[in-house]
Amino acid sequence: MSLFRKKTQLPEFDPTRVPRHIGIIMDGNGRWAKRRGLPRSAGHRAGIKVLEDIVEYADSIGVEMITAYAFSTENWKRSKEEVDALMALLLDYLKNFEKHLGGRNVRIRIIGERSALSEEMQAEMIRAEEGSAKNTGITVNMAINYGGRLEITKAVQQIAQRVKAGELEPEAITEDTLSDAMYLAGCPPLDFIIRPSGELRLSNFMLWDSAYAEFWFDNICWPDFRDQDLLRAVVAFQNRDRRFGNAQ
Repeated sequence: MSLFRKKTQLPEFDPTRVPRHIGIIMDGNGRWAKRRGLPRSAGHRAGIKVLEDIVEYADSIGVEMITAYAFSTENWKRSKEEVDALMALLLDYLKNFEKHLGGRNVRIRIIGERSALSEEMQAEMIRAEEGSAKNTGITVNMAINYGGRLEITKAVQQIAQRVKAGELEPEAITEDTLSDAMYLAGCPPLDFIIRPSGELRLSNFMLWDSAYAEFWFDNICWPDFRDQDLLRAVVAFQNRDRRFGNAQ
């Protein structure tokens, strides 16, 4: 339970205008650890704990879905030591999902390219998804070995196979066809993307689904992110004028 729960009431907050689906780029774990003289793995462990608290709070204010960037296709370029530590952390988390998000009535889904992951990791992903499938609270999509360009490439390949098989005419391909081939097919539209740590870019996150998402950036590192920071972000979202290309 977060220590900051009682400090998160803002008069500007409108409980009727909460984003249904929030994407979170959980950035700054390594910098957080370095400033404290800790290994980068300590930052990742702290970041996972913060995700649990933020998911619980998001659920309490009416958010339906969170997509969290846990490990990108580019993260393989990091040192073997850090990659191994991250994989061990994610594997342990999935093995014990009932004690974490799964035990908080959270439905867990995994998105990303699974073939590059160990068989044990893939098996635990399936177990976490199936074990939490009947939970009725917020849904968390954990993006593991995920990349926006790879997602679009895979979707195009899938559609190309349908065309090759004679199931689909090229001229019949629409934006909906592509959307239906994405990892988040059938999910609420991605309304809002939060990125802490001071970086001002998407870093290959949700390139298709972010077309009309609002963005919120802050200098705070992810392990320091608390309920009141989420609420600050949501209030900022509520103050945006979302026209979706319509002139008003």
